[in-house]
Amino acid sequence: MEGCISERNMQTLERPTNTPAANDQLIIAGRPFRSRLMTGTGKYRNFDDMRRSVAESGCEIVTVAVRRVQTNAPGHEGLAEALDWSKIWMLPNTAGCKTAEDAVRVARLGREMAKLLGQEDNNFVKLEVIPDAKYLLPDPIGTLEAAEQLVKEGFAVLPYINADPLLAKRLEEVGCATVMPLGSPIGSGQGIQNTANIRIIIENSNIPVVVDAGIGAPSEAAMAMEMGADALLINTAIAQAVNAPAMAKAMGLAAEAGRLAYQAGRIPVKAYASASSPLQGIVGA
Repeated sequence: MEGCISERNMQTLERPTNTPAANDQLIIAGRPFRSRLMTGTGKYRNFDDMRRSVAESGCEIVTVAVRRVQTNAPGHEGLAEALDWSKIWMLPNTAGCKTAEDAVRVARLGREMAKLLGQEDNNFVKLEVIPDAKYLLPDPIGTLEAAEQLVKEGFAVLPYINADPLLAKRLEEVGCATVMPLGSPIGSGQGIQNTANIRIIIENSNIPVVVDAGIGAPSEAAMAMEMGADALLINTAIAQAVNAPAMAKAMGLAAEAGRLAYQAGRIPVKAYASASSPLQGIVGA
């Protein structure tokens, strides 16, 4: 992959260096967003912590587990009404679905839920098909099957996947709006454990790449963005932090810093020292 620059990365490299960061938007299914951090609504101690964290993070997209809201699962009673959806874009997700058929059904419910909350044109869905309750790893076959059906039904599909470059490309080809490779298992806080594969996905993707799951600290969030990821989705690391709103702010800043660093272009890694000051043209040289 060395020396190979995709069209999407070439556009980034060719952007004028004096372009204000404010003009650098994340575009998903034709919809622009300023923030490159998405957050979740689960695992918070209370709704007040969640609301403050969303505000401090600066995020514009918040994911909601449709099935848990529909069933009033513990901690989700009234969740749909807990945020101001005139300011935040809802990303319904199919968490808890074990099959493609179940995920398609829940996605449809999510679209209706978004409409009821005032987002008439919201066709977004975060697609999760996870049959294994122990490791919570997504089913690649079920995810592809569900994605194909949902795209046909007009959804903007954001599929959660293992860091599999071939699956990522296939999902792009069937019309998904993004791909969302995991950095490490959900809620593990292990950081980016799939660096090589995520780099390949980023290099070959013509749709946004959102690193989802496993990020535990702002340094890891910045690392994902420095690699060239277009956005991040972070829930547990914020919701379970000792001070959730403070961690949310830190993650938002890390996403910004990592994106700016990626655009700026880091220096190459060298095996030897390189003097900061020139050796020619100085007194006594």
